[in-house]
Amino acid sequence: MGGVLAQGGGTELGSYLPFVFLFLLGIGFAGVSAAMGSLLGPKRYNRAKLDAYECGIEPSPQPVVGGGRVPVAYYLTAMLFILFDIEMVFLYPFAVTAKVLGAFGLVEIVLFIATVGFAYAYVWRRGGLDWN
Repeated sequence: MGGVLAQGGGTELGSYLPFVFLFLLGIGFAGVSAAMGSLLGPKRYNRAKLDAYECGIEPSPQPVVGGGRVPVAYYLTAMLFILFDIEMVFLYPFAVTAKVLGAFGLVEIVLFIATVGFAYAYVWRRGGLDWN
């Protein structure tokens, strides 16, 4: 029994030790960073700093029934970000494995870029990129 452990057989739990160490290191770093920020950071509070930030909209003291109107540009910006962010997420693995995928991968990625291009042209034509 001692010979197996001495040869590096060990238990299967021992193979998770680096992951546990990395997890604990990450938690420790986050905790130390948060603590140091609150301990060493500037403490100059004023009324404007303590007010809620509402993306440029003046906060009202009274809650508006139904939450008030939010400009559609916020939602359009979020959808455009998601559209082009997801495009990059799918293009990166293709760029890494382009030689392995061959002609099939090339056709698929051209179809994907064409689909995203149609979406981009639609948004452009509808005025979604005008920031007036």
